[in-house]
Amino acid sequence: MKSTTGFRFRRKSFTIVLALTLTFVVHAASPAAPAKDHWVGTWATPPVAVAQAPVGDPNIAFNNQTLRQIVHISIGGRMVRVRLSNAFGTQPLAIGSAHIALRGAGAATVPGSDRTLTFGGAKSTTIWPGALMVSDAVELDVPALGDLAVSFYLSGDVPATFLVTGHPVSRQTTYISPAGDFTASADMPIGTTKLSWYFLTGVEVMAPEQVGAIVTLGDSITDANVSTPDMNHRWPDELARRLSAAHRQIGVLNEGTAGNRILQDVVGESGLHRFDRDVLSQPGVAYVIVLLGINDLRNRNPIAATAEDMIAGYKQMILRAHARGIKIFGGTLLPFENETFTPGAYTPEGEAKREAVNEWIRTSGAFDAVIDFEKALRDPSHPTSLLPKYDCGDHLHPSDLGYQTMGDAVDLALFK
Repeated sequence: MKSTTGFRFRRKSFTIVLALTLTFVVHAASPAAPAKDHWVGTWATPPVAVAQAPVGDPNIAFNNQTLRQIVHISIGGRMVRVRLSNAFGTQPLAIGSAHIALRGAGAATVPGSDRTLTFGGAKSTTIWPGALMVSDAVELDVPALGDLAVSFYLSGDVPATFLVTGHPVSRQTTYISPAGDFTASADMPIGTTKLSWYFLTGVEVMAPEQVGAIVTLGDSITDANVSTPDMNHRWPDELARRLSAAHRQIGVLNEGTAGNRILQDVVGESGLHRFDRDVLSQPGVAYVIVLLGINDLRNRNPIAATAEDMIAGYKQMILRAHARGIKIFGGTLLPFENETFTPGAYTPEGEAKREAVNEWIRTSGAFDAVIDFEKALRDPSHPTSLLPKYDCGDHLHPSDLGYQTMGDAVDLALFK
């Protein structure tokens, strides 16, 4: 009887040689595999309960109306989808129809750019209390730094008791129709306007695998709620303009909201509370810039935060960002001596805490990098105050020029 050992050895050797040969052929034919595309945020805003916001509208209500909302995006793309939120609603929210288009002038849209948005293939949807709804993707060539008009028809009654989810004091005009569905109308009739966004919290584009997004987590200084309306003077907008001019395709998502603190849920949810939703869950997030803490110092109720408390909060954000492979940069807190926005909010004790926190941000090495907003905007002859040309007049919030200077203070080399 002949031995089969040699045959098995020769067959195994042949199989290995064949596999190696095929591998070489495949790699030779495909020297570089195509990059995988993924969804990246190009615009975002954090949801809040509008009726409960300090400068919100406690009587806001809708009934059988169309909302057309304008958003100024950062990066462009050829596929787009939107995020709608009923995070604080007490009832299901009925969306009768929704459209997206390039914005023309005012509430008008660019002819030929209108696209119907669907949700799981359906033109209408219901967003349940506490839930987020992401639309299906549509083909639309959206330009970097362009304006989009997102329209949706609220087919039912949304009373003031509903607790509308939105973003008050957006510094961007939202157009609200008389009764009826005008989502597909290029020239929508206008019943009223508001400087707030409602239910809309994000816009995403399809982008190459190497493209990511920067989340700017902050308070009213990042939200820029005292800047000139409809002019996109927020400092994250200036950062997006600089990145685009440098041919850097990186999304910039503004997650600033008025009154926000690091630690306490007083005016909306704290930075620590909303970090997972507003930072970690953003599509394509690769970097986060944190500029939070001035309201922890200004507002001493219900608990006066210490510098150590605030630093512990920063450390938690750093830990959670690094666990997801996200680089996190710390922004130094701006001076606010003798602010008039809230008389009595400034105290020498609060100033001492601000200086201690800024010293820790600059020297601890805990953040991946430091963005020295304070140095860019302070008065060199009086460092506890904003330089007058960067001061909107309340000694707390920057002017339009101040916001531009903040955006210019960010080193683009941080985003590789």
